[in-house]
Amino acid sequence: MIQLKTLEELYLIRESAQLVSKTLGMLAKEIKPGVTTLHLDNLAYEFIKDHNAEPGFLGLYDFPNTLCISPNEEVVHGIPNKKPLEEGDIISVDCGVYKNGFYGDHAYSFQVGEVSPEVKKLLKITKESLYKGIEQCIRGKRVGNISYAIQTYCEKEGYGVVRELVGHGVGRKMHEDPQVPNYGKRGSGKVLKDGIVLAIEPMINMGTEKVIFHQDGWTVTSQDNSPSAHFEHDVAIIKGKPVLLSTFKYVHEALGISSDEEEPFQYDW
Repeated sequence: MIQLKTLEELYLIRESAQLVSKTLGMLAKEIKPGVTTLHLDNLAYEFIKDHNAEPGFLGLYDFPNTLCISPNEEVVHGIPNKKPLEEGDIISVDCGVYKNGFYGDHAYSFQVGEVSPEVKKLLKITKESLYKGIEQCIRGKRVGNISYAIQTYCEKEGYGVVRELVGHGVGRKMHEDPQVPNYGKRGSGKVLKDGIVLAIEPMINMGTEKVIFHQDGWTVTSQDNSPSAHFEHDVAIIKGKPVLLSTFKYVHEALGISSDEEEPFQYDW
């Protein structure tokens, strides 16, 4: 059942989501060749605790860490480890925060040093597809409109849209109804209403859409070991329109990126 939120609840979810945003911005400065993902995980844990919140993933379904960090062919749910990052890697960093009774959950795929033009394009298209999905978060439309927008944008580039993993509602629980697939038909799925909060998260492979679930119970990789990208925002519908609760502003500041991609989705809190 979909839990519609009041404006006060949306404000609290935004606080959690914004702390995730700040955590990702802090990590953006630390991601470079030679750094281990376990070091990044420790930094995130300390940062979240210092801001009077709890890591949202730690212990959730028995997950052992603060961050899901997924390099290269890993799609999502990668467990941080002591292997140093290498020049040319990409890593998806997915982070959750629990604060004031609500969760925030979003992700960014970073390049480590310089990456190939093909991989740069995968990151660019995946990130753009996220906003194509967000544009469809209009009162009266359906979840399938979000799914269709993401799928068509990525498949026209020849990329594989992962089927087995989906976005979701978020609020008092990390994963709430409805599920938000990154593929589907316009006009299908649940109707979008004011007060809904969605974690929209395209997971896009350079090659096949097929994935392998590993025996550790967490790690998911592309079946053909092609690179995979993952971007995620928390989005509410307020007064019929999409409003971002999370932001990539802090990541962009850390990386020297200038962008107006979030401007259409702001709300005067």
